[in-house]
Amino acid sequence: MYRLFNNFSLKESNTFGINAIAKHYLSIDSSIDLIQFFNKHTEIFLEKRLFLGAGSNLLFIHDYEGLVIHPEIGGIEVIFENKYFVEIEVGAGIKWDYFVAWSVEKGWSGIENLSLIPGNIGAVPVQNIGAYGIDAASVISEVKGVDLATLENKYFNREACEFGYRTSLFKEKLKETFMVTSVVFRLSKHPDFKIQYEGLQDKIAHFGELNLKNIRRAIIAIRESKLPDPAKVGNAGSFFKNPLVTEEMGKKMRNLYPEVPLYPIGSGMVKVAAGWLIEKAGWKGKSAGEAAIHDKQSLVIINQGDATGMEILRLSEMVAEDVFTRFNIHLEREVQVV
Repeated sequence: MYRLFNNFSLKESNTFGINAIAKHYLSIDSSIDLIQFFNKHTEIFLEKRLFLGAGSNLLFIHDYEGLVIHPEIGGIEVIFENKYFVEIEVGAGIKWDYFVAWSVEKGWSGIENLSLIPGNIGAVPVQNIGAYGIDAASVISEVKGVDLATLENKYFNREACEFGYRTSLFKEKLKETFMVTSVVFRLSKHPDFKIQYEGLQDKIAHFGELNLKNIRRAIIAIRESKLPDPAKVGNAGSFFKNPLVTEEMGKKMRNLYPEVPLYPIGSGMVKVAAGWLIEKAGWKGKSAGEAAIHDKQSLVIINQGDATGMEILRLSEMVAEDVFTRFNIHLEREVQVV
């Protein structure tokens, strides 16, 4: 079934709490619903479109003069299993952290480090979400959805998804033409724990033995100590990506700032902690109007009350300009501006 609303407020549909208005808002329960809708409403087919799940990675700076499509597709189904791994198909409308908790309860490994990341399953391959040394691409086997150019169901295996650092084929080339309806994940029955992240081992030890449940508990505790709850304070988590620089530039930075967090990623490149750059530039806790840099995690921009999308965007631009002036490093937004 599909449900169409006109002039729909998106305030409750984005974690920044920005009160943008969508010209059209379409909620669907299946790929068939979407195909039927466009076959019936040909006048809307050519309008620009935005796929919206939990709205945890979006910043609206204007009303949306087009069609917002919200998939509410449910279902978690084991589609293959052997003694080594299991493949699970999950609907785009399922909350990501619900699936993580479900998998940990089953004893299946691969996504425990991604605990408490907000958003729905449909956004996971689009953003190639990641944290604590793991990204979603490492466990995604297949992405299924609807090609809106042809109104046909299509699927992409992992290699075809063009995954990169917080990006994918679906975020770039197919941004408005492919809607994710489900994702197939391959999880392991024999855990290979990734706990090298600074402070993680100590936090796990606080909860007891090394196992999936305690890794999840530790990561939730760390995230909750640093990141504001979007239900209480408007935010979209990490606003910027951690920038990539050459090893040579990383060495120069380490000579100037011995404490700078650097993470080698191979191919002569290292990742610099964007939060450190922002804090070092003096922005931690600073505000501009109703927008502010979070006082516990500089990578997070918050809505202190009634911030507009433009206020938040302007603050982010001031931060990025200052970081570039000080360190000659460009900060790239992780949040999508609409």
